[in-house]
Amino acid sequence: MRVWTSFAAACALAIGAGGVAIAKDEAAPAVKSITQMSPAELEKVRTAGAQILFWSDAQRAANFRAMEAQFPGTTAQHGTPRALPKGEPLAITDAEVEAFMAAQNVAGLMVIQDGKVRLEKYGLGMKPEDRWTSFSVAKSFTSTLVGAAVKDGFIASIDDPVTKYVPELKGSGYDGVTVKQILTMTSGVKWNEDYTDPNSDVVKMLSVPVGPGEDPNTAYLKTLPREAEPGTKWVYKTGETNLIGVIVQRATGKTLTEYAQEKIVKPAGFEG
Repeated sequence: MRVWTSFAAACALAIGAGGVAIAKDEAAPAVKSITQMSPAELEKVRTAGAQILFWSDAQRAANFRAMEAQFPGTTAQHGTPRALPKGEPLAITDAEVEAFMAAQNVAGLMVIQDGKVRLEKYGLGMKPEDRWTSFSVAKSFTSTLVGAAVKDGFIASIDDPVTKYVPELKGSGYDGVTVKQILTMTSGVKWNEDYTDPNSDVVKMLSVPVGPGEDPNTAYLKTLPREAEPGTKWVYKTGETNLIGVIVQRATGKTLTEYAQEKIVKPAGFEG
C-alpha cells in the first residue's frame, strides 16, 4: 500500500513543514512546501486544518486516500524496494478478519513477522497499491531525522535551545526550551489536544494568518503561554511535532522530503 505520509506532523492536518508522499513509479510533482504556497492555498490549508477532525466517516474514507488534495506537499522518490516475502498464514479465517475490519472501519491490515507477511487485507474499497494517510507515524520519521541531523552535524546537540534554529520563537513561551524538550513534549507551553473541541489548539494551530514565507504552525505556537517550567510537565502536542519538522528543515537547509528521502526512504527500501 502506498502511504501518504505527513513527515512534518503527527497527523494529516499537521503540515508545518509540508506534507510528503512517497512516489512509486510516477514522476514527482513540483516541490511545494507550506512556505511556498499562495494565499489561496494557505486559506485552503487553514480551512481543511480546522475541519479535518470533524469529517464524517464518508469524508475520511474519501480524503484519507489523497491528502495532497487538501494539504499540498512534496514527493520523495523511492530507491530499490525491499522485498517482503509471504510467510506462514495466521491461524485465523478470512471471515473473522473481514468481520473485524468491517466492525472497526479498517482500511488496511498487515501482520509482518521476521520480515515476512503473514496477513494482508484491505477494506473500505482499498487495494494494495492505494495510499492512506499515516497520521502519527510522522512522529517516528521526524524524530529519526533529528537523530540523523545530530549525527550529520546539522544539529549540534538536542540540548540546544529551540530558538537557535527557529529564532522567531524568541520572546515566546518557547524561550529557554530545548530541542530535547520538544522531542519529549515537555516544553511547559500550554496546549489543548482535545479533538472534539473546536476551540482546542490542535484545531486552531494552522489558523493564524501569515505572510509569504511564514510557517502558520510556528506563528501559532508563538502566541501560546507557558504553564510549567520546561522539562517538568508532559503534554501531548501535535503542534510540537510540526515544530520538530521546522527545526530539521532550518538546521539542514533541506526540505523534510529531501532529507527523509536520503536518510529513511531509500535506505529502508520503501516501495511507495
